[in-house]
Amino acid sequence: MTEPTPFSPPPCCSAFDDHDRLPKPLAGSHLIGLHFDPLRFTPEDFAHCDISPVPGVAKRQCEYLAGRLCAREALRRLKGYDFVPAVGADRAPQWPPGISGSITHGDNWAAALVAETRHWQAIGLDVERLMGPERAERLQQEILTSEECRRLLELDEAARALRISQTFSLKESLFKALYPLTLTRFYFHDAELLECNNGSARLRLLTDLSPQWRAGRELDGQYSLFDGRVLSLVAVAA
Repeated sequence: MTEPTPFSPPPCCSAFDDHDRLPKPLAGSHLIGLHFDPLRFTPEDFAHCDISPVPGVAKRQCEYLAGRLCAREALRRLKGYDFVPAVGADRAPQWPPGISGSITHGDNWAAALVAETRHWQAIGLDVERLMGPERAERLQQEILTSEECRRLLELDEAARALRISQTFSLKESLFKALYPLTLTRFYFHDAELLECNNGSARLRLLTDLSPQWRAGRELDGQYSLFDGRVLSLVAVAA
């Protein structure tokens, strides 16, 4: 089978970047990222890329396009597929059979990570702009459990803002990884960040999601910091 020709990103997007920013790249996976600029986006970019448009303001359309471009390129490199994940009724990306993946976008950067389910049954990837101390303080109670808040007391203002940003992103990644396996929605206070140091993290569920995923179950995560952003990953091995 002839491998599909890669699509060149439109002017609103940078060239594809295959530098894996995670501290421990997943074996057998492909991560593709790019920068995007909503001010350079035009509705014709969807047709140029042969991707179905989505409604919304220019920023929403541009970040969606950028994420789908990353997903298609990652799938092309992984399996030679020319495939753009559709949006499911639950708003989650619909991957080809035998493929697990995750798409993220934030702060004008998008990325997609894909792997075969025989290696990784679920993947959650998330990028967030690092919060400043004022915003972190304002959102702390929404993101952190009381125990997580207690652990912040020993940190200075900058370190607290960083930990809140990391917790936010890691819990988003946790949701993206577990929702396809459980089809159960859960929220920030339904999980707890136990450890977060040197690029590694560990999280614990505080609620039952399914017979296989009950309160007390723990998972490993990882994260990296770059250009004022935090990128996090939670992956469930096959």
